[in-house]
Amino acid sequence: MTPAITRLSIGVPVYNGEQFLEESLNSLLAQTLEDFELIISDNGSTDRTEEICRTYAAKDQRIRYHRSEENYGAAWNYNRCFELSVGKYFKWACHDDLCAPEYLQRCIEILEANPSVVLCYANSIFIDEQGNILQKYPEDLHLDSPQPQKRYQQYHQRFLYKYRCNPQFGVIRSSTLGMTRVMGKYEGSDIILFAELAMLGEFYEIPEYLFFRREHPQMSRRANPTNEELAVWYDPKNRGKLQLPMSRLLWEHLVAIRRTELSWYEKISCYLQLRTFLRWKRRELGQEFVKAAQWLVLGGR
Repeated sequence: MTPAITRLSIGVPVYNGEQFLEESLNSLLAQTLEDFELIISDNGSTDRTEEICRTYAAKDQRIRYHRSEENYGAAWNYNRCFELSVGKYFKWACHDDLCAPEYLQRCIEILEANPSVVLCYANSIFIDEQGNILQKYPEDLHLDSPQPQKRYQQYHQRFLYKYRCNPQFGVIRSSTLGMTRVMGKYEGSDIILFAELAMLGEFYEIPEYLFFRREHPQMSRRANPTNEELAVWYDPKNRGKLQLPMSRLLWEHLVAIRRTELSWYEKISCYLQLRTFLRWKRRELGQEFVKAAQWLVLGGR
């Protein structure tokens, strides 16, 4: 039965997360904000994840545990969390990350007081497997212009040289997130999600360091070092398919701009901003053009 909690939904997508899952759940359950539902979507885990989740769900009525017997990929699992949510606000929480106790409360207060803000997040601290601090990481996103094309420009200036999607784990207005395509089944779809959100509203960056991102060997990009492996992590159906991640990002940017309800002037301004993308990523795009040509010559092998 769905609990009558509508203020905040927290989605925890997990696959074989037994090593850090309990610590992460404890971090969320220790928040000063208590009015939330916690949705755990288990993507066919084969370790102790199911046991841990069912134990926590039995102890706290705010927790809803959903399990798939098959691993459909990370993108499906992230989207499943949002599909199952009922809250006015939504937050993704990885099974290995931690939040300071006041994190959710601070984010909700900002969103409640500022209707133009669609995403609120805090600065980050990277920690190791034991929880030791590795480095403080200021996000420096600051997408606070009232003009969508200006926010899109600011977004490009940040992500082209500093790629970390930590703000994805902030608190998002569910109504705004529902206007996006959420997580696509391709490498870098979190970057496109940011682009869509940036065109839809302002971001608010809490200056304190309240989010703890864990670095460890099983992180997605470490455990899947090649483009092909990472694409399969997003969606198992990508196995054996030609992967052109930078070209795909360019295409998805174009689609993202087209589907927004911006004025023609605002859309054209956003399209023109892609000149920066083409200039900065021209080498990777050229390499992918050669790769695609070779793939076609060899008959898709």
